[in-house]
This record gives sequence, structure tokens and C-alpha cells, in this order.
Amino acid sequence: MDLAAQFLLDESGHGAPAAPAAPDDAELLDAYSQAVVGAAERVGPAVAHLEVELGADARRGTGSGFAFTPDGLILTNSHVVHGARRIRATFADGYSRDADLLGEDPDTDIAVVRIGANAIPSVVLGSSRRVRVGQLAIAIGNPYGFQHTVTAGVVSALGRSLRAQTGRLIDDVLQTDAALNPGNSGGPLVDSRGEVIGVNTAIIPGAQGICFATAIDTVKWVVVQLLRDGKVRRGYLGIAGANLPLARRIARHFQLDNARAVRVESVEAGGPSFQAGLQPGDLIVSFDDQPVNGIDDLHRLLTAERIGRASRLTVVRGTQKLELSAIASEARAAR
Repeated sequence: MDLAAQFLLDESGHGAPAAPAAPDDAELLDAYSQAVVGAAERVGPAVAHLEVELGADARRGTGSGFAFTPDGLILTNSHVVHGARRIRATFADGYSRDADLLGEDPDTDIAVVRIGANAIPSVVLGSSRRVRVGQLAIAIGNPYGFQHTVTAGVVSALGRSLRAQTGRLIDDVLQTDAALNPGNSGGPLVDSRGEVIGVNTAIIPGAQGICFATAIDTVKWVVVQLLRDGKVRRGYLGIAGANLPLARRIARHFQLDNARAVRVESVEAGGPSFQAGLQPGDLIVSFDDQPVNGIDDLHRLLTAERIGRASRLTVVRGTQKLELSAIASEARAAR
């Protein structure tokens, strides 16, 4: 027996044991990869590519959305579908249907559309209260028309504020470095369990890895209003105002906790503030005993519950602190 044959035999004369089988791909995936793959497989079938015809000239836009009920309710961004003449939703398996706009809230950039469907794949809406900085964040959408693209990163920060196109602040925004591009708008941001923690809404052009999603707890609150009323009802005072630092001597004199106030620039004739006696130059320092340090504070306080009922406006006018009673009306839909 030659040396090669002898090498291939073990001591008992039998052939040497075969080399161990190569591990399959599933065994080679690390925990991070398994989390991303698992989340993408769970959520991907519920993500839709939205094609939108806009305006009388039939301009076209695209974005993303995702089904959150099996009977065809789809979440997306308001700016994706605002002014749409026609919306077409196409899913990863090729299923495609026209969609109707049920309601939108430009102030939080959230919209709900509906397709006629039964038993379609849908996502699980998680809770943004449990989200932690540094945890895995996975975005699924259709950037630049590349359908059902998956990107992954981490939650970079919590509690950011983002200015909506209407001028109002969107509070409790999640910041992530999961890559987003035009076309991702309206798609889901999900955690390692595949539960939706936010709706992707914005990027900072030219920045690297600074992207934002409206927190899902805010989204769930908005969705309830949209399904019930087709809009989010908010109070309206009928003023134009500017944020102004409050002089320390004024704050001390009137025993105010404010660092800033809202200076009334103009008052809408016949509006709630006009009826209350508010005047240009007044400094609004509190609303129903809640400090007002800026226009955004007023926006947060003017909830639907305050529409049609008297609220107390505390203002500084010259050397006087006045208490005025204002009855907020309902704000017209933002455009």
C-alpha cells in the first residue's frame, strides 16, 4: 500500500471519517443579522410602495406606507398623499390596489389610507415609551423607487422636536441613523422584534445618518382621531405672535416662572382673542395656569378639549398683569 492510501486509512483499516458538513447560512448568522432578517421577514410583506397622482396636472410622487390592520388600513406620511387625486398601493408580492385617503394630519405628518382587502399581512404597532437610545432600528421602504429596501442602524436620540411643513412642532420624534432617502417617507421604523416604533418622516439634506421618525405612541393617538373624525381637532385663538425673552424684572415683579413669553403681534378681528380683549403688544405668559414660553407651548395646550369652553389667558400689558377669558374655536384644517 502506498503512502497516500495508508494516510487515508485509520488504525483499523477503515477510511478516515468524512470532513464535517459545512454549516448552513442560518448557523452562520450572528444575533444582529438574525434580528434584522427576522424583522424584515415579519414586516416586509406589510410594506407598500405608494404611487400618487397629485393635482390637476397629474404630477406624480412616490412614498411608502404599511398596513396596520388585515382589512387594509395603511399608515403613511401626510406629505406623501396630501392633495392626491389617485393613490396606488403595491406590496412586495405584487398585490396592487387603489387606495382612498381616510384622513390626514399635516401637523404630525401622518395620514391613513384604505384599500379594499381582506387578510393582508399587517404589522404590530409597538410602544415608543419602551424605546432606548442605542437599540436596533430597522427601516423598510422604497427609496428612489427601489422597492422594499431594508436599512438598519440604532435609535440615536429620543424626544426630538421636528418642525412640520405647517409650522407646528412634532414632539417626541425618534432620531435614527438607519439610512433614509426620498421614498422612505411613510415607511415603518421597527425594533428587533419587528414591532413598529415609528413612522419614517424626514431627513436632513446633506447630513449623514441623521433621520427622523414620528414616535408610534403619537401616531396611535393621531390615528384614533383620523378614523373617528377624518382629522385632528385642535383649538384656535386667532392671533399672530412672536417668541420673546421675558425680562427678569418682569418675571420677578409678577412672580412668574417663565423665561420667555409670546408677544401678540396681531389679533384676528372677531376671533376668540379679539372677543377676549387681547391686544397687540400683550405678553401671553400662561394659559389655564400652564406657563407659556413660546408659540409651541400654546399649540400643545390648545387641544380639542378646550374648543368651545372658557380658558384663562394670563397676559402682561404694560405694568399690569391681566386675566382674560378666551373661548377657543376649532382650528381650520392645516394646508
